[in-house]
Amino acid sequence: MRLRNLILLTIIAPLFLALLIFSLVAIKSLEDNVRNRLEREVQVITNVIGTTLSQAMARNATEPLEESLYSAFSFHRIYGAYVFDASGREIYGLGLGQALFSPETIREVAEDGEMRAAYREHEGWHYYSALKPLLSATGEVQGVLQVNRLNTGVENYTGFLSQLALLAFVIGAAGIVLGIWWGFRRHIERPLERLLTVMQRVESGDRGQRAEAKGPQEYERLAVALNGMLDAMAEKDADIEARQRKEIELEKRLRKSKKLAELGVLAAGVAHEIGAPLTVINGQAQRLSRRDTLNDADRARLGRIRSEVERIVEIVRQLMELGRRHNVEKESLNLTELVDTAHELVEEDFEQNAIRLETDLAPSSSQLLANGQQLVQVLTNLLRNAAQAKEVSRVRIRAQEKEGWLTLWVEDNGSGIVDKDKAKVFDPFFTTKPVGQGSGLGLSMVHRIINDHGGTVGVFDSELGGAGFEIGLPLNDADEGGTAT
Repeated sequence: MRLRNLILLTIIAPLFLALLIFSLVAIKSLEDNVRNRLEREVQVITNVIGTTLSQAMARNATEPLEESLYSAFSFHRIYGAYVFDASGREIYGLGLGQALFSPETIREVAEDGEMRAAYREHEGWHYYSALKPLLSATGEVQGVLQVNRLNTGVENYTGFLSQLALLAFVIGAAGIVLGIWWGFRRHIERPLERLLTVMQRVESGDRGQRAEAKGPQEYERLAVALNGMLDAMAEKDADIEARQRKEIELEKRLRKSKKLAELGVLAAGVAHEIGAPLTVINGQAQRLSRRDTLNDADRARLGRIRSEVERIVEIVRQLMELGRRHNVEKESLNLTELVDTAHELVEEDFEQNAIRLETDLAPSSSQLLANGQQLVQVLTNLLRNAAQAKEVSRVRIRAQEKEGWLTLWVEDNGSGIVDKDKAKVFDPFFTTKPVGQGSGLGLSMVHRIINDHGGTVGVFDSELGGAGFEIGLPLNDADEGGTAT
């Protein structure tokens, strides 16, 4: 059952029922009191006049009889007084209401010797009349006295007033109940429904729902408390999600670090086993190339052998570097100087491919705490990767500092990276370049170095039309632990 109906049935309805019973009892008591007063007055007047009339009739004197009847009209609202003989015939009378009682009734009173009174209506008038036997000194009935008192307005309309009061009570009670129902609906039920709606929406997943703090003061406090609780829950949820993302990222890093470590062990073993033969091959090729008996074609073939051997040695070196665990020794760095250094290292490649480098490095309010040599390697790998991409004529480097993090974007206007390859660009040996033009370890090295700095690195489609790489680095050690992609 709804709270509104429960309150009406358990509190309001019993209260009004008690008031109704009390009012009915009070009205009934008022009516009885008015009637009793009327009856007592008539009976007293009848007894007083009856005594005088009995004496007058005993003396058979007409004048005292008339005076006694006249004296009855000195009382309030006495409108008729009559004297009958024992057979019911009128002897003398004055005023209204002579025919209120039949002769038979008058004879019965004379025979019984007892006073009788009753309410009567005659010609539209309401009376309370009393019949009193007139006795002689010996107790013999000489006649019957009839005294008629006209009812007052209040006495006539007590029943109507009672009904009117009852009707007013019912209308008033209905109005009060309706007012209580309206007030409860407006000030209690609707605010509670609004709170319930907010709770249901939050339960269905809309965590951004908040209660509107308006209405009665108690509701405002309840809405503010609910909003505070939802804000605290949202803050806790965000903290839990951040922790979960961090744990997932740490797990990814651990798996990748483990993978790179295993690869480094394998590469170290391979380097150890093939290092000596490669040295021998390179040395013998160098010695053969010095012979004068060789023609230019043979000497070129030996140069090709040495070049390929050196490329193998470089790949082995990169594998060992990728798998080795590094201790990042950080120092305060200037980003502009790092970019300039990396640009100098790839300047020849840029000039050969007619690539223009654009930089947009806003002045930083904080020093970048990182390993300068490793960050130069990161920038160099990304710039060289852009220089080796197809149809690149423009490369842009942007940087922005916000909330303790430095974000660096390296973009080009080349052909870009297809979506299916974006998830694999940082995997070792993954490359889209032709065979022999790339080892597939440059971006893996970028990923490893940025992870070692507690930063993030990701790939996106640049607005220039080509590939873009976003690097996030904490400006101090306390901000480490971002999400890497």
